[in-house]
Order: sequence, then C-alpha cells, then structure tokens
Amino acid sequence: MPRGLGHQGSMTIDVLSALALFALITSITPGPNNLMLMASGANFGFARTVPHMMGITLGFMVMLLLVGFGLIRVFDAFPVIYSVLKILSLIYLIYLAYKIATAAPVQSADPNAKPLSFLQAAGFQWVNPKAWAFGLSIITIYVPSAGILPLVITALVVAVMALPSVTLWTLLGGQMARFLTNPRRLRVFNVTMAALLVASLLPALWPAS
Repeated sequence: MPRGLGHQGSMTIDVLSALALFALITSITPGPNNLMLMASGANFGFARTVPHMMGITLGFMVMLLLVGFGLIRVFDAFPVIYSVLKILSLIYLIYLAYKIATAAPVQSADPNAKPLSFLQAAGFQWVNPKAWAFGLSIITIYVPSAGILPLVITALVVAVMALPSVTLWTLLGGQMARFLTNPRRLRVFNVTMAALLVASLLPALWPAS
C-alpha cells in the first residue's frame, strides 16, 4: 500500500473537479455498500435505511481523515494488521450476507428486525477492503503532501459526492420492492444480493497474482 500522502501541489479547481468526478464514479458503481443499501431499501424501505446511508457516508469520511492524518503509518509499521483486517472482513461479510439472505418480508418478519444502524454501517468501512483501496487512492492521488486543510476539503468532497450514490441505490431497492411482494421472489432477491455481496469482496481480499 502507498506510504506517502500524495504529491506536492495545491487543491486547484481542476484537482477538485477531478476528485469529485472520481469520487462520484467510484461511489456509484456496484460494490458491497451499494448492494447492502439496495437490499435494505427493498426489505425495509428508504426512511428506515437512512441511518445506514449516513453511516456509510460519514463513516468513510472519518476513515479517510484518520488515514490521511497518519494512521497508515501505523499499519505500515505492523503489516500483520492487514492480515487481521482480511479475517475480520471475511467474518463480518459472511454475517452480513447471512442476514440479507435470511431476511423475511417486512410484514411477516420478526418485529425486532431492522436494517444496519449508523454505527454498524460506519464500522463496516474499516473492514471493507474496497473502502481501503478507494481511500488510499484518493489520498495518494489527490491530497497534497502538506497541510490539514486539503485533507479536510477532500474528505468533504468525497462525502458530498457519495450522497447521490447511497440515495440512488436505496431508492432502487425501494422500487424493486414493488416486484418483491411475493415471498419466493423476495427470497431469491435476498439470496442473490447475499451472493453478490460475497463475490464483490473476494477479488479485493485475494487479488489474482
């Protein structure tokens, strides 16, 4: 993983525009967060998924700030942390996939069933290899090596550009709910989402040599 905090330079309009475009494209493409949001939107609706949406957005922003402020140096000093993250990622991923695959229709589900909370969604960013890859790419490419302000601006831009993505995928799931009123179709959808969730992270956990 990159050890530096980026290139020399300043946060010009051109750099900010490129960063915003990169963040939007990366955020809106399919991935673990978006697949979970679509499944949550389909099973629980938009309003109940808002904490999950905000957990992803703000959780990743905090992660980006902490890594940019120097946490990556700790990881580089203790490489075993990367192996531990892989194990934690796989365990939590399987747990989330199981929860999605076994989710019942809202009207017949356990009354205590609920979507991912704000803290759960924020915490998932720390064991999400794709979030790490995204964050390190942003810091390495777009953040000048000196100054706290550029890092804060970068984190804010990324958070703002993530909002359309989390909103779109949650709304997409809500729209799909109209076609998932049949318990059998809902079960097929949930199992498919769970399988895609696992598949989406495997290349990041074990990249091809």
